Amino acid sequence: MSEANTGVDAETVRKIARLSRLHVSEDRLAPLADELNGILSWIEMLGEVDVEGVEPMTSAVEMDAPMREDKVTDGNVRDKVLANAPKTEAGYFVVPRSVE
Repeated sequence: MSEANTGVDAETVRKIARLSRLHVSEDRLAPLADELNGILSWIEMLGEVDVEGVEPMTSAVEMDAPMREDKVTDGNVRDKVLANAPKTEAGYFVVPRSVE
């Protein structure tokens, strides 16, 4: 697949890196563009697979999700949980302020 078909070139990689806040050196832009074009080529090949009549699935192996009875089992252990905290107040964890 050529770069013209996918639109991924060194400038596009530069833009993706900037938006992702990643540092990519100039000498890596063209090789990364080639890698992305290869990935996009594989993705396009998946579009050629005939999936007519194939039901969507959530797992490769059909199985039922294990279910349990919906009941409280180990509740009311606040003091045990808070015992591991470095600092607590009035039954709550105390953490440093992250937003001023």
